[in-house]
Order: sequence, then C-alpha cells, then structure tokens
Amino acid sequence: MSERRFEAVIFDFGGVITASPFEAFNRLEEERGLPADFIRSVNAANPHDNAWARFERAEIDARRFDVLFEAEAEAMGHPLEGRAVLAVLSGAIRPAMVRALGQLAGAGYRLACITNNVPAGHGAGMARSDDTKDAYEQVFARFEHVIESSKAGVRKPDPRIYQMMCGHLGLEPAQCVYLDDLGINCKPAAALGMAAIKVTSGAQALADLSQLVGLDLG
Repeated sequence: MSERRFEAVIFDFGGVITASPFEAFNRLEEERGLPADFIRSVNAANPHDNAWARFERAEIDARRFDVLFEAEAEAMGHPLEGRAVLAVLSGAIRPAMVRALGQLAGAGYRLACITNNVPAGHGAGMARSDDTKDAYEQVFARFEHVIESSKAGVRKPDPRIYQMMCGHLGLEPAQCVYLDDLGINCKPAAALGMAAIKVTSGAQALADLSQLVGLDLG
C-alpha cells in the first residue's frame, strides 16, 4: 500500500464551506442600483490597507469600518455605507461540503480552517458565536484548529497565516491541501508547497479534492 501524500485538508470558510458572500454582495448591488461587483472593486482597491483589510485584522471596529468603507465607496463613484455590506455577509452552509468533512475525518485526514473574518456580527466571514448549537459553530467544531484573521491580527494572503497553521498542526506545507474561493489566497499557499484548490463551486471543489485525497466526496 502506497504512503498517503497528504495528512491535512485546510479550508477557507466563507465561499467554501458556505455559499460565496459575493452572491450576497451582487444582490445588494442590484437592490441599490450599483454596478455589478462594485463592492468587490472597493475591497480590491488598496487591498492591504483599506477599510476591509483593517477590519479583518481587527485594527478598527464596526462603527469605524462603516465610515471608512462609505468614504472609499463614494470616492469610487457610489456612496454605500459599510454597515449594509456587513449585514449581508452571512452565507448558507453547503451540506455536501459538511458531508465531505465527515468523510475526510473518517479516512484519517486532519481538518483545519483559515478564515478572514471581521470582529462584528456573526456568519460567514464574521465573528464566531459562543452558541454551540449554532449551525456555524457545529461546523467549526469539526476542525482540529481554526485561525481567524480578526483574532490572529494577520489575514490572507499574508504567508504568515498559512505558516501559523502548519505550525499548529506540526506539518509541512507539502502535507496539506488548501481550499479557498479567492485565487489571491491560493497563490501563497501554493508557493509554500500546499496543494491549492481554487473553489468556483461546491461540486467543482469536491471533485478536485476527491482526486487529491483518493476519496469519492460529497
């Protein structure tokens, strides 16, 4: 029997375990009469020091984010308050992805999560809850270790956050598979030696992961 190539599978949360928050952003844009993907364009401008990046590192609170994001949006031609963006962040959990977590654990794979989140509210991409009955917390409980940007003070795509996870797991990057819905977050993981999967849909992610770990997932 050949030696297994990977020991751990590391997941992003929003857009991987849950439906993409970009879908919610697009709905908000449509409701407000804004150009498609406008919110993403605001968050992509000055990506390491804008309001979104600072909030995910917990350098500012929700009230300050509200003000700063609105100013950034207005500077790009369309006023939009930051609190409206935060209000739509919660995403629906993908049942097939949760089933896959059980399959992976049953096959002996270690499970972990690296998530960029903000220290306010609750849901995909937002602060975690202390309620163990909460659906999100039940998923988080399946992971051996979770790194949240708002608690760690560092966010993807900073390579340090992936190195932190490897340190917690006691594994080399080459022993890990990493899934994320953003290519910019997959690149540093791959550069460190992880097998990175860019998630465009739940079905695609599970198909690609199945090939890497030798299981029929989903």
